[in-house]
Amino acid sequence: MTDNLETLACQAKLVEEKDFNQNAILPYGCTNRHIYLAMSELIEFLTFINKQLHSKNLQRFETMLMPANFSSVVGEFMVSNIPKYCQTLVKNQHHNGHPDLIPTGMFPGNAVQHSNIGIEIKASRYSSGWQGHNPEDGWLMVFVFDSNRPNDLSQGIQALPFRFVKVIGAQLTKDDWSFSGRKDTSRRTITASVKRSGYQKMMSNWIYSTSE
Repeated sequence: MTDNLETLACQAKLVEEKDFNQNAILPYGCTNRHIYLAMSELIEFLTFINKQLHSKNLQRFETMLMPANFSSVVGEFMVSNIPKYCQTLVKNQHHNGHPDLIPTGMFPGNAVQHSNIGIEIKASRYSSGWQGHNPEDGWLMVFVFDSNRPNDLSQGIQALPFRFVKVIGAQLTKDDWSFSGRKDTSRRTITASVKRSGYQKMMSNWIYSTSE
């Protein structure tokens, strides 16, 4: 039974166009269709990779990587693939530049260290409390997903296929973030978290949502 569930979990859940909000407001020429196509490519990628791994009796991709690393993969996949379909956006070519996606041709070499023009992309297993490094003015889009974690098996949590739960996004201001600094002796990463005001803005402009 366990092996059968593991086999079924290799097939990531398909994204349905009917689950997109036709009234969602998206910037810089991005559309629901562009996001749907990028999400669908990730579903195909994970399904292919996980079936290959399973055939070699190896762990699925999402249970092999540390949770934060896997979230980064999901986010980077969206950053790389949305511009494949949305010609008005391009991946920011500046190393660790902000935001992740910027308008095509606006900046020299399609690279900028920091700007409030563009879309910052995040992926998370969590439905709220999303974090960044600094309070920012700008557009934030979050891809919320559900998947197994590396320690699920040891905790008796059954194998489940990867699925997108929702996508939300909105124009936020610095006031929509709470900033957590650190003491001089601390090694903790400096973070900022989306406050209730930012959460409400994003949820009121939900882009994709499924309860399945």
